[in-house]
Amino acid sequence: MTIYDQDCYTHQGKPFNLRALRGQVLLVVNVASQCGFTPQLKELEGLYTRYRDRGFTVLGFPCNQFGRQSPESAEAFCAFGEQQYGVSFPLMEKVYVNGRNAHPLFVLLKREAPGVMGTKTIKWNFTKFLVGRDGRVIARFGPRDHGVPLRIALDTALDKEYEG
Repeated sequence: MTIYDQDCYTHQGKPFNLRALRGQVLLVVNVASQCGFTPQLKELEGLYTRYRDRGFTVLGFPCNQFGRQSPESAEAFCAFGEQQYGVSFPLMEKVYVNGRNAHPLFVLLKREAPGVMGTKTIKWNFTKFLVGRDGRVIARFGPRDHGVPLRIALDTALDKEYEG
């Protein structure tokens, strides 16, 4: 199974074709509306608008598993993201990222890029997974990891040619 084999749905509940993103660099993020890290939505949007013409997409998955910091529906989260942060990158269905109900995409991402000391659990909102053009996870970034380190890893991934 690869990232492209996972079934995903948009914030409206419509199927989302991950296969259509083959050859792109992806940043998959569990997002929330009422978190101290929520302002990162603006940074994520900035990365998306800056790099999308080079084959880059951010995929935001609302998640209410951490401190109940995203209690609204996926559609309401999308409206919030657009209004408050100008989010135009794809916002997906609301998911669980940990536990027995974890979305299979996040199970795969965690297996390919464990956290500190090999843990597979996602610790909080705004954990980011950088996926290369080949569909393999390049790096995992914690909620506090953003800015320059993320841009350096992203630039490196975007410079690699797709050999698919």
